[in-house]
Amino acid sequence: MPAKILISESIIGSPVDALAAEFRVVADPELWKAPEKLRAQLAETEAWIVRNQTRVTAEMIAAAPGLRVIGRAGVGLDNVEVAAASAAGIVVAWTPDQNSISVAELALGMMLALARKIPSADRHVKETGWQRNRFFGVELFGKTLGVIGMGRIGFLTAMRARALGMNVLAFDKYVSPDSAQVTEARAQLVGLDELLARSDFVSCHAPLTKETRHLFNYERFAMMKASAYFLNLARGEVVDEIGLARALSEGRIAGAALDVREQEPPGPSPLSAMENVILTPHIAAFTNEGQARVTAAICGDIAAVLRGGEARNFVNFPRPRNRT
Repeated sequence: MPAKILISESIIGSPVDALAAEFRVVADPELWKAPEKLRAQLAETEAWIVRNQTRVTAEMIAAAPGLRVIGRAGVGLDNVEVAAASAAGIVVAWTPDQNSISVAELALGMMLALARKIPSADRHVKETGWQRNRFFGVELFGKTLGVIGMGRIGFLTAMRARALGMNVLAFDKYVSPDSAQVTEARAQLVGLDELLARSDFVSCHAPLTKETRHLFNYERFAMMKASAYFLNLARGEVVDEIGLARALSEGRIAGAALDVREQEPPGPSPLSAMENVILTPHIAAFTNEGQARVTAAICGDIAAVLRGGEARNFVNFPRPRNRT
């Protein structure tokens, strides 16, 4: 078993077992927390599999002279310096669609939970309460959902909202009004300010870039309806949490649901004490079905590249360049 595959986060399942049967696999779910130990392991690594917590920097890539392929088990690439990998001739494989259904379903679940105040009502009853008048909610039917980012996840979220009788607005600078995802979802493509002003629910599915960092700040939240709700299932840094907390405390918006945070794990925050805020620990992609698809896809591409073949889901190129 000549090839060494390094797995620096928690990635398990039968596809990993199959890799271990053919290649030499070193798996340490806590390795991402120890940069020096990680760097030492990379010296003999040919394939490196990560989720979103490992920082795949140019420095780390330089410490792995034999590295041929990096596998990102997920869709976001903000933790991988793709340009540095490409310059070194290393394939960057990912799983762009495999967990999309899981994320879209959680977005829908969060909308329902916010609209019907489910977490607060649950806590109330568990504390022996039964004051039903405290938990009047709103229907999703007939409301307007604003989707930020009409990629695969945004599209699937919009389609599920349509099934519940919602209207859909979309903001995405990189799609056209006649694109398949816009037309099939029967969405109206509008500017960001218009979307914020008209939407009853705003669901963010934008990637983290220099342009989207703190895209949602106090000023943007102040553009929304006082009765509107905000959801973020993309990347935490897209939201200025101080601005969000201020908007919520002033009643600028009705509530929020965050699955991702500016810092993970997060420190103390006023959001934690707010009854109209739902916080989950970055679990959008964590379903049995979604993770089975992700693991199978990334392990399949890693094996293909190490055997001399091509990755199916690649960001830069399907085979290593200038690498044996």
